[in-house]
Amino acid sequence: MEIKKVGVVGCGLMGSGIAQVCAQAGYQVVVSEITEELLQKGLNNIKRFLAKGVERGKVTPEEMDAALARIQGTVDIQDFEDCDLVIEAIIENMEAKKEVFASLDGICPPHTILASNTSSLCITEIASATKRGEKVLGLHFFNPVPLMRLLEIVHTILTSEETFERARKFGESLGKEIVVAKDTPGFIVNLLLIPYLLDAVRALEKGVATKEDIDKSMVLGLNHPMGPFTLLDLLGLDTTLFIADAMYGEFKESRYAAPPLLRRMVTAGHLGRKTGKGFYDYQ
Repeated sequence: MEIKKVGVVGCGLMGSGIAQVCAQAGYQVVVSEITEELLQKGLNNIKRFLAKGVERGKVTPEEMDAALARIQGTVDIQDFEDCDLVIEAIIENMEAKKEVFASLDGICPPHTILASNTSSLCITEIASATKRGEKVLGLHFFNPVPLMRLLEIVHTILTSEETFERARKFGESLGKEIVVAKDTPGFIVNLLLIPYLLDAVRALEKGVATKEDIDKSMVLGLNHPMGPFTLLDLLGLDTTLFIADAMYGEFKESRYAAPPLLRRMVTAGHLGRKTGKGFYDYQ
């Protein structure tokens, strides 16, 4: 069945980006938040991002207006009742996600695909909250969603081939490059990225070099667009810690064990760009 209307649960940094790219691709979009205040904040983020696109000549004013007209904001989960695909983009908390999926399973028609944007949690466990495991999969977007071309599709042991093909076609319609991963912690990107970031923190703890020189080494020595500490600050130290803990919980391998420095910085509230201070100071 063709996907025409897309729901997005959560209008934060990721959810608003997902809603935006879906609307720009021509889909009717319903995006939700738990309060009107958070919803308006997310919708305003979409408007600002599109306005910047107009300023840079990447988006025409007409395209911006058309995209915004396709987006409906809501605080009522019942408004997903006629969606063909619903993408969950809430906090990385398993119980919260399962609660959302259980509600969606009772609201959405049988043909609706339910997807999670989780970066680390088990999709199969999320699917267990529904009676449609064959129609559940992971659609992991990357931040900022309108600019990052990659989309990880996570195919569980329950996901049907029909669901997977519909999801692949949808991802391609957004202009994304598709990679396919099994339902394993971290999927592809974070499976490789998290140990690299944790090793950088360990190197700093051991006094191997300054954070500036470690960043410079990876940028100039390996042609990375940014070094690990700049990337950690962009991703959020709390987000990285959560993913690391989730992966360590599954694998029990030391390479996924968070260094004490990372855990202490999160405890201190030094989370990166979003708080104005992480490994670097943005205030």
